[in-house]
Amino acid sequence: MAIKLIADSGATKCSWILLENDKKTKVATSGLNPYFIQPVDISNVLSQSLLPKLKNKNVDEVYFYGAGLDSLENRKIMKKVLNKAFLDATIEINTDLIAAARATCGHHKGVVSILGTGSGCAYFNGKKIVQQQNGIGYILGDEGSGAYLGRKVLQYFLYKTFDEDLMNAFEKKYNSSRAEILNNTYLKPFPSQYLAGFSAFLSENRGHYMVENIIEDGLNDFIVTHLYKFREAWTMPLHFVGGIAYAFKDVLKELCNTYELELGNIQKQPIEALASYHQ
Repeated sequence: MAIKLIADSGATKCSWILLENDKKTKVATSGLNPYFIQPVDISNVLSQSLLPKLKNKNVDEVYFYGAGLDSLENRKIMKKVLNKAFLDATIEINTDLIAAARATCGHHKGVVSILGTGSGCAYFNGKKIVQQQNGIGYILGDEGSGAYLGRKVLQYFLYKTFDEDLMNAFEKKYNSSRAEILNNTYLKPFPSQYLAGFSAFLSENRGHYMVENIIEDGLNDFIVTHLYKFREAWTMPLHFVGGIAYAFKDVLKELCNTYELELGNIQKQPIEALASYHQ
């Protein structure tokens, strides 16, 4: 039986599962998004963080799904790097939207969305994606994502929109100055991950009306801006993948009920379902 390696990479981390007969080996590494990390650094992550844990297994097939692979050039980069790491393996490169679709829809039709550090959505016909809303990044878009919600948290803090309780809670948790926040946002690498980290503040302060407003407004922006572009959204289940979708699934359910949309599967991470798909 072929030894298969499946990977699901976001902007922040990459989850791997090695399938060998009935045995599963799980490995986690840093995210491998070609938009943010150079090929040599991707190779270093593979050689230092992944391959030693696979114990020199002779992998036959690699299925790599990830953020930043919507461009042909980035897919070529990733395939070239993986070919060097797994010399005898067949390599298949796919986007994170394909990962979400295969994980939630299997071989059935559906509209699938990613709400993680970034966001995106697509209509899947059971075999391939035939329409998608391409993300435009954390500065111009990514509505409903962790970066989008985290940015709102920082706005409320820096503009002193939060009431006294939330201002105190923020200061106690993060102990960050205005200068430090601006420096991390505008000058340091990986600002989208930095912004997304502040979405945790929302999870920890559920029930406060300001927090609930930020969550609901952010997810509503995603539905109206993106899901409304698909006529299939009104007739087929809406599936979601990602930490934000999973953390705030109650809000998604409420919004779908309000708009009379059918809520489908919500998965925090698609890697287990992808392993089953390829098994």
